[in-house]
Amino acid sequence: MPRPRRTQISVEDTPYYHCCSRVVRRAFLCGDDAYLGKNYDHRRSWVESLLFELEAVFAIDVAAFAVMSNHLHVVLRVDIDSANRWTDREVLEQWHKLFKGDGLTQKFAKGELVEAHEVNRLRHSIAIYRSRLCDISWFMRCLNEPIARQANQEDNCTGRFWEGRFKSQALLDEAAVLTCIAYVDLNPIRAQIADTPE
Repeated sequence: MPRPRRTQISVEDTPYYHCCSRVVRRAFLCGDDAYLGKNYDHRRSWVESLLFELEAVFAIDVAAFAVMSNHLHVVLRVDIDSANRWTDREVLEQWHKLFKGDGLTQKFAKGELVEAHEVNRLRHSIAIYRSRLCDISWFMRCLNEPIARQANQEDNCTGRFWEGRFKSQALLDEAAVLTCIAYVDLNPIRAQIADTPE
């Protein structure tokens, strides 16, 4: 029986996780669709640019990634210490790079005075945003959802683009991290869509 993601992730045990998302309905993430005669390699740049954008917002580093024709691999490192070092204002600034927040968080981020009765609600929001900014589920959500929207718009269709929730695997020691990064880097070579890891 599937377990909730929060029970599968323990930053105390390891900060490294291998995540994989797969597409459905014979859709293409990148590469050549021989049936339709279309090339989707431009979608690789969508993924790359979004990964770098999210890495600048979240307290999560991208250790490795590979964009394949029908799936995506990322190796993520959760940097909980960075998230804990951020001031309350920095947490809101990071969050507002992706999401609007609410009037109260916008007001505090701009340096405006917050009423005494609003302080508890503001602290609660900041605590939630701080935890989300080092959460791989939120990271993958922010990666997969825009890609799905763009791909569906380009394909002129609606419905699911990704197979379901991403799969994740904890990398518990240095050997597992190195093995997984090598696997991800060599995946395009094994699939014969690249000649070198670069």
